[in-house]
Amino acid sequence: MLNSSCAPRPILTSLTDQTFGVLLESIAAKTPAPGGGAVASAVGALGSALAGMVVSYSVGKKSLAAHELALRQAAQQLSIARSLLLRLADEDAQAYGAVNELSRLPETDARRTAELSTALRAAVDVPLATIAACVDLLRLMESLTTITNRQLRSDLAIAAVLTEAAARSSRWNVAVNAGFLPSDADRLAAIQDSGRMVAECVGRAAAVEAGCGEHGSDR
Repeated sequence: MLNSSCAPRPILTSLTDQTFGVLLESIAAKTPAPGGGAVASAVGALGSALAGMVVSYSVGKKSLAAHELALRQAAQQLSIARSLLLRLADEDAQAYGAVNELSRLPETDARRTAELSTALRAAVDVPLATIAACVDLLRLMESLTTITNRQLRSDLAIAAVLTEAAARSSRWNVAVNAGFLPSDADRLAAIQDSGRMVAECVGRAAAVEAGCGEHGSDR
């Protein structure tokens, strides 16, 4: 994240305020944000949305009537997860912008001295929060493998793959940014926490794929 510290701080627009095409253009542009961290969180939001579609096709289905309450609760949880991950995408871009701006100030600058440590901590905490959200999301998806419409099992599997990718991608930002934390203990804790949570994500995503079975037809 800190590789482009000489670049100007961008004027950031919330991801939710952009069309998908405009968002892709802003990601591809020669600007530091939105970057990999925001993309990782957005991918997690896509995973949550896709799982939401699976649930939407399952709610009200007679053969799944016994799971109606669980499905409706899952739909609400997936909506919350989607909103959270989109917010984290924006927060990652903002955290990068703050670190980028402060890093360009002289080392003796009072504002840099007062704010950089906090900004660097945020640049680690946001991707950690994204990974934690992905853990919760994959736990939920794992519970859906046996109570959702089997005609959409490939969609649920893809949702899990996307969520795992979001977690693994976010770990890169943790690893890079943790290196700039002033405390060895904080650096080690961040790296260990991210590794533990990503390992859980990988295992749960594999369980979702296994629960979805072989490749099959959609809808």
